Amino acid sequence: MNRIKNNTRMPRNSESTNETDVHADVCRLIANSNKPPEPKYENSWTAGVQMFVSFLLAGYGMVAASLLLDKVQHWNVFQVVSEVYILVPALLGLKGNLEMTLASRLSTHAHLGHIDNNLGSLIVGNMCLIQCQAVLVGFLAAMAAVAMGWIPDGQFDIHHAMLLCASSVLTASFASLVLGLIMIGVIVLSKQMDINPDNVATPIAASLGDLTTLALLSWIASLLHRTIGSSILLPSIIIIGGLILVPVCGYIAYENKFTRQALDEGWVPVVSAMVISSAGGLILDYTVSNYSGIAVFQLVINGIGGNMVAVHASRLSTSLHTGQKMDSVLSNTTKLLMVMVIPSQLIFIHTIEYLKAGHTSLTPIFILIYMSAALLQVFLLLTISHYMVVGMWKLGMDPDNSAIPYLTALGDLLGTALLGIAFHVLYAIGDKDSDLGD
Repeated sequence: MNRIKNNTRMPRNSESTNETDVHADVCRLIANSNKPPEPKYENSWTAGVQMFVSFLLAGYGMVAASLLLDKVQHWNVFQVVSEVYILVPALLGLKGNLEMTLASRLSTHAHLGHIDNNLGSLIVGNMCLIQCQAVLVGFLAAMAAVAMGWIPDGQFDIHHAMLLCASSVLTASFASLVLGLIMIGVIVLSKQMDINPDNVATPIAASLGDLTTLALLSWIASLLHRTIGSSILLPSIIIIGGLILVPVCGYIAYENKFTRQALDEGWVPVVSAMVISSAGGLILDYTVSNYSGIAVFQLVINGIGGNMVAVHASRLSTSLHTGQKMDSVLSNTTKLLMVMVIPSQLIFIHTIEYLKAGHTSLTPIFILIYMSAALLQVFLLLTISHYMVVGMWKLGMDPDNSAIPYLTALGDLLGTALLGIAFHVLYAIGDKDSDLGD
């Protein structure tokens, strides 16, 4: 109750809800309701199965996205407009954060009963919110790709720049529409099937987000490249249309009590996450040049670590909103996730070996050192997640809106750095070439 007393304003009358955001509504619900939402007891075995299945789906979605990228990289647009390569990780990372925060936010609403009573308002507010965020994020990612492609060569091509911006804006908008509706469906279906959406929603968002966004970007960029020729008229129309859509959707999201706070708080974490992930990219650029087998394992360690910490943050945030005891939630969730690191990693690194997608043999010493890096990464992420989520809550911020972008970006940074150290150790104690373990 101290949290509510110190960080929220109590309503003067029943009509004051339009003047406050959904976070304050939740606090008032917990403080004033005679029957606050009672969380169901969740069996650890059931929670573990739900998480593990969702992690498998997310992992295979990541593998599918990798195989798709291997195929589309030979398309003409990727050969002619090489900046598309730069756009891919930036757009996928930024879009993934938007979809995962949406999943976390909707999971909390499901636990609070808002899905049952205010589904229409939730759908409208959140769909407008992610459209607003996605179009701006897509434009920002395209500008970064244009700058990074222009600076090394010192040559600026207006046609390439317009193609990148139009492709990114259109991809972000369509992907948000499709993924937003899918995530709403997943949350509603999970609730009907008595599945905890915190256990499944964020990994599904991550897996579908990468695959859907990459497929749409490749198709739209290729279509625009064949259609526009040397004209910039069509890309200009697309970009202007996106810029018009942003304030319209932003206004609707701001007027919706369920999304006003998310609109205020959601920008800084997403942009900050892009900066943090860029630091991981610099480390990856250095390590790939020395160890050719590291790239494919980087996708696995970062993907699994990011999904696990997203589930952890989502469950902690829900426990704070619903008034559950933090100690039991923290202990059970942390233990479950740490136990699942080893089987999850083993499944996917052996999948990589089966598909012959890597350059590194899975020797016992490689598996031991790799697993040590993966376990340390997840342990550090879960520890950071606890302090970050609780700290945001005490500061009056909704962790559903802000925590996951920071945590997944830190997952990329830690995973890449620890994997680089692991490969360096393997090089020092084993083969003195770039293909470790062969």
